[in-house]
Amino acid sequence: MFSQEQMQELVTYEANGDGVISIYLDTDSTRQSVEGIKLTARTLLKTIQPQREKEAQMIERYLDHSYDWSKPGLALFCGRGGEFFRAYRSPVAFRNRIRLTTRPYIKPLAHLLDHYAHFGVIVVDRVGGRFFEYHLGELQATDSFTGEEVRRLKDGAGSSTVGRRGGAADAGPKGGKHEDAVTARNMRECATRANAFFATRPIRRLFLSGTNENVAQFREMLPKQLQSCLVGTFPGDRDAGEPEIRQRALNLLREVNAEREAKLVERLITLNAQGANAVVGLDKTLQAVSDKRIETLIISDGYNAPGYVHEPSGYLVANIALSPLAESEMVETADVIEAAMAQTVTQGGHVEVISDNPSLESAGRIGAILRY
Repeated sequence: MFSQEQMQELVTYEANGDGVISIYLDTDSTRQSVEGIKLTARTLLKTIQPQREKEAQMIERYLDHSYDWSKPGLALFCGRGGEFFRAYRSPVAFRNRIRLTTRPYIKPLAHLLDHYAHFGVIVVDRVGGRFFEYHLGELQATDSFTGEEVRRLKDGAGSSTVGRRGGAADAGPKGGKHEDAVTARNMRECATRANAFFATRPIRRLFLSGTNENVAQFREMLPKQLQSCLVGTFPGDRDAGEPEIRQRALNLLREVNAEREAKLVERLITLNAQGANAVVGLDKTLQAVSDKRIETLIISDGYNAPGYVHEPSGYLVANIALSPLAESEMVETADVIEAAMAQTVTQGGHVEVISDNPSLESAGRIGAILRY
């Protein structure tokens, strides 16, 4: 499972002028044959041969003998003649691509972490709930709570069960005061258990699932910290299988991310227009990176540009004429955008890689919200 610590290792990797191969593959063997995927990989590797024959052969051997094909995505990095070799499986497919650059090409992984890291789901009904923690689309932990059966008091001494583990009765109208009291008590206890479950788990986004009535009632009982993470709801049954719950959450997560990205770009452009803490365009953004002012670096997916870097200071520039340093002090790089991303992460900033946003494209395909 890919982590922020592994991202930091890639960011700080030094190829010592030798370069590193970065290859991203769609390895979803449910939609294409394994041999077809390997053929795609070989075709990509041919674009960097023969100068990197040894590393290319290592990558092919890994695909032939070591990769288990259980995940739909693979990010692989190879450098120093194979001494540096990292392979990260992903539950989300990548677009097929290869890069030979001075440092690992991390944009797709940054996108993966930004979209799918650490989210949770609570499926709730009138009796209890189930809790799920996910990271990058994979289940990390789960727990559940079952409270008191909700029974409708009859005339006389008897009673009848209205709902056990949700049941069809959840979809109907509420019963009497006794049912409502038991339901409220169950939900309060379920919210307490959910808070304890997520307290030590670094979820960034939370989804609720159940009937509209149950979700609305349960939502108000959640602690404020969990309410602040809540980004969406979807219909669901507490007895639904985990794969179904995960897929519904992932589908909604894509919608939530698209909406969040649109708002982020709108904020970037508005702040820049107001002369506030934001810049757009390559030259101004690289200057902000060099000044260590980046809070959030925002880049169009697939954007790359040549440039120059001053290794001792980390100063970046696309147009050498804008550099305050002597040209002899600057080292040419094939992708200054990748260098900007690496420096932003190292400085504690955040990177957003955004697809298909016309406003960002019009603004120069890159910008940043600044710390000051």
